Formats: sequence, structure tokens, C-alpha cells
Amino acid sequence: MFTLAQARYLVATLHPRVDELIRVRADLAELQADLAAHGVSALGGRPEVKALEARLHAILDELRQPGIEVKSIAPVLLDFPGEREGRPVLWCWLEGDSDVRWYHRADCGFAGRRPI
Repeated sequence: MFTLAQARYLVATLHPRVDELIRVRADLAELQADLAAHGVSALGGRPEVKALEARLHAILDELRQPGIEVKSIAPVLLDFPGEREGRPVLWCWLEGDSDVRWYHRADCGFAGRRPI
């Protein structure tokens, strides 16, 4: 369980890791598209695909370590289990947000997001 302050602190400290995830995600998408369309890419070949996939999974494992829920990688969506007014909630951070500004009840999902 995370307090809102803890979730905000973690988001701030995880920015370098999330930025790397975004770079790896983009490189992997471009490499796979090039290989599928042309069989070649300036980014490499099959070994580079495997290396990028491995790095992507390693970053995701790092993000999940402290109990963070990675809900999506495109866009990056992180949920932090917590509590608000006695109810279980997920503090919600979406790629592009500068801070944790949303939450939703654990049983409502993304559609139930509300501003903090």
C-alpha cells in the first residue's frame, strides 16, 4: 500500500527508468516495423530485437519491484495501490503527467479515474 505522497515520490524517482522504457519501446517498434516491411533496419536485426525485448522486460521488472502495477507500456500507465477515505484505490500515473494527479477505485479501473 502506498500513500499519495509515496506514489508521487516514486514517480519522481522513476522518471529516468520510465524515460528509458519509452526509448526502448520506440526503438523496438521501429526495428520490428522495418524488419517486417523491408527485412532490414538501421537499428539492426533479430539479435537487436531480442536485446531490446530483454531490456524492456528488465525495466518492467524493476518498475514492479516495489509493488507498482504496470498496467500499460504504450502509453506507460502505472498504478500504486493505496487507500482513500477508507476505500482501496489505485493512485494512477499516465505517461505525460508531471505528477500523480488521478486515482480510481480498485474495482472501477481506468474508466473510473478521478482527479485527486
